[in-house]
Amino acid sequence: METPLPKAPQKRQVTAIIIVLILLILWEVDGMTIKYSVLEERESGSYVANLAKDLGLGLGELEARDARILSKGNQQYLQLEQKSGNLILKEKLDREELCSDTDPCILHFQVLLKSPVHFIQGELQLLDVNDHAPEFLENEILLKISESSHPGTAFPLKIAQDLDVGSNTVQNYTISTNSHFHLFTLNHSDGRRYPELVLDKALDREEQSELRLTLTALDGGSPRRTGTSQVLIVVLDINDNAPEFAQLLYEVQVPENSPVGSLVITVFATDLDAGTYGELSYSFFQSSNQVIQAFEINAVTGEIRLKKTLDFEEIRSYRLEIEASDGGGLSGKCTIAIEVMDVNDNAPELTMSVLISDIPENTPDTVVAIFGISDPDSGENGKMMCTIQDHLPFFLKLTVENFYTLVTERALDRESQAEYNITITVTDFGTPRLKTQHNITVTVSDVNDNAPAFSQTTYTLRVRENNSPALHIGSVSATDRDSGANAQVTYSLLPPADPQLPLASLVSINADNGQLFALRSLDYEALQAFEFGVRAADRGSPALSSQARVRVLVLDDNDNAPFVLHVTLRGDI
Repeated sequence: METPLPKAPQKRQVTAIIIVLILLILWEVDGMTIKYSVLEERESGSYVANLAKDLGLGLGELEARDARILSKGNQQYLQLEQKSGNLILKEKLDREELCSDTDPCILHFQVLLKSPVHFIQGELQLLDVNDHAPEFLENEILLKISESSHPGTAFPLKIAQDLDVGSNTVQNYTISTNSHFHLFTLNHSDGRRYPELVLDKALDREEQSELRLTLTALDGGSPRRTGTSQVLIVVLDINDNAPEFAQLLYEVQVPENSPVGSLVITVFATDLDAGTYGELSYSFFQSSNQVIQAFEINAVTGEIRLKKTLDFEEIRSYRLEIEASDGGGLSGKCTIAIEVMDVNDNAPELTMSVLISDIPENTPDTVVAIFGISDPDSGENGKMMCTIQDHLPFFLKLTVENFYTLVTERALDRESQAEYNITITVTDFGTPRLKTQHNITVTVSDVNDNAPAFSQTTYTLRVRENNSPALHIGSVSATDRDSGANAQVTYSLLPPADPQLPLASLVSINADNGQLFALRSLDYEALQAFEFGVRAADRGSPALSSQARVRVLVLDDNDNAPFVLHVTLRGDI
């Protein structure tokens, strides 16, 4: 349970409010970047940070704005608990698998907030733990040294590989106690540590033709991890010419789509010695795992070929150290700088973040979809354009880099068109051009924007007098262009304009179909015609209605005999 913090003085409270306001202003700007760090190999569900607190949002605001975490492609490393605001790991992360030798290991993500739409850039730095020990690629390192070598001569040894980075990778080397050599740990230009054996006391092949020492690599983690390899030193007779390469530096470009087995380059060295002292053998020297996995060298010819297909998007360049050794233990070295050339071998990718497939009519500027696009190629091959078909009432709006919003261009009318099929096309500028298409269907939902319409503004009905009660005397009809409940029509009688007309006892109307009925027998001699209004209303919210007039004419029937009104008599009586 958390302990409540003591109340700060008034001055500190004002300062805190100002800081919060500044943070809120920064938060509104899409360029803000939030940065977190977490150790690798932590369990899924581990707490990273409270995103709501870091963004200065109140409790429940992340959920109200439908906050979500977006990552490139479909790789999701983080998960957001909207109610608590906690950012947690979605899965256990392995730094070596995700970033290899790259340090620092940064995983990029975005925070999407809706209503209104805001994007916030995020970085998760994956910190290394010392979960790998140094490892030599060979259990035994063969070193041939001439007995004529002078004290102080240095002999570089092959390095150990450690998948960890920073202080957790190889920091130091030691050699087992002996009377002839001591060891230095030196730094490469790329930061890697390598061991160098230095001769303290001259060797005598006749006295001792071989020495076997133990080379130990130590990392800087806690606790420290180590790896060992045996160094076999063979003492040779004098060999006074070392191999020499034609060039100290070779530069070569290799397209990333080159097939496995392709020749990259052939190196060549010469040795002025004869016999076994002049026989050369080529090999990689102090090479990284990446080099060994990607290339192979022919020890006799010096040909370097591809061992696997290169991927520009994964590694853009390699640096190879090549050693030519003669039969007498002397060697020469050269460097090969390989530049991987990008080929347009990746089609653009589209990742849909938000999709609203049902939108109401009569609503302009409605967000239909939010999506991101990406292309791992470089240069023109990685540049993209995003389009939809012409003549659609929608447009694409670029929100932040490579994130688009699909928005209605104007208010839609369901009665004109109830459904739209939209194809989003993402095309790169490479040669040949590659594209990705994503199809979405948008349905326009009905709004009650049409009142029922009568087929006639005035209806005239004729009924012969002395009719039977409940006689069907005619019908009115109205239709509604809307759908669902908005199109369901209900009929009713309007109050008569003449308050003396007993309309309620004369006619009735069927509310569902508009049929009119005479409620009693009509008498032409009493009522020759009457008029009333009818109303048609839909069941929308709010309901819409219209009116029409109905005139009923009563037709005469010969139902009365003549009778004498007055008799006059004339004459004499």
